[in-house]
Amino acid sequence: MTGQAADTVRLSQRDIDGLLLCGEHYGAPYDLLAAALELQQDRVGPVVSRWRRAGYAAAGRLGPGPAWCWLTRAGMTATGLGFPAARPALGRLAHIRAVLAVRLWLASRPAWRDGQAWWHSERRLRAARPAAGRDGHVPDAEIHWPSIPAGRYGGQVWAVEVELTPKPLARTTTIMAGLVSAARYALVVYLAAPAALPVVTRAASSLPAAQAARVAVRGLPPAALSAEPRSVLITEPRRVVTGEAAR
Repeated sequence: MTGQAADTVRLSQRDIDGLLLCGEHYGAPYDLLAAALELQQDRVGPVVSRWRRAGYAAAGRLGPGPAWCWLTRAGMTATGLGFPAARPALGRLAHIRAVLAVRLWLASRPAWRDGQAWWHSERRLRAARPAAGRDGHVPDAEIHWPSIPAGRYGGQVWAVEVELTPKPLARTTTIMAGLVSAARYALVVYLAAPAALPVVTRAASSLPAAQAARVAVRGLPPAALSAEPRSVLITEPRRVVTGEAAR
C-alpha cells in the first residue's frame, strides 16, 4: 500500500491503541481485539479493513476460532514499535491469545484503573535487553505501578507468567525462584491453565516462605482458553495461592 493511500485513512485514538496492541502482542484475535477496543465483534472487521487499506495491518484466519490481525512493516514503522513484521506463528497462537486475555482481565480490575498501571510487553522487554544479557528468563510481561497518591502498589513492578502446559517441576521452580529473587519484582503473578496449575502450585509451595509470599497463582480467565463473549473477560479466575496481587 502506498504512503498516499495511508494518508487518506484517518485514524482515531482507538485505531492507534488497537494497532499498538496488535504490534505489542504479535497479533490479536478479533474477539479479544473487540474487547480491548470496546467494540461489538461485528464492528472489528470494518476497523481492521481500514487499517489494511492504510497498509498498516494484515488479517486472516490462522486456525480454529476468530480471524487474527497483525501489523505489517508499514504498521510497525507508523506505530514506532520497530519489531519484525510477521504473521503470528501457528504454534504460538494459544499462548499469544492467553497473554492478551490476561492483560485485558487485569486491566478491567479497579486496582488497575485506580493505580494507573501500565503493561510492559514481552516484545518490549526483549527489545530492551542488550545482546549480552539475553540468557535469563524473560517474563510474559511486566506490570508497572506509578508512584501516585491513590496508588495501592505505587512504585512496584510485577512479573507476569502465563502457563498453558505443564513444564517439569524443577524447571518451573527454577524460573519462579529466579523471578521472585530479582530485586526489581515486588510480586510474581502466575496465571495457569488447568493442566499446568498443579505444577505451578507445587513450585510455589516449595519456595522458602519469604519468597512464596511474593508469588500469586491463579487460574486463567476463561477467555484465555477459547473465544468467549466479551463479558467473560472480566470473570474472576479461580484463586489458588493468595499473594499481594490476589487481595
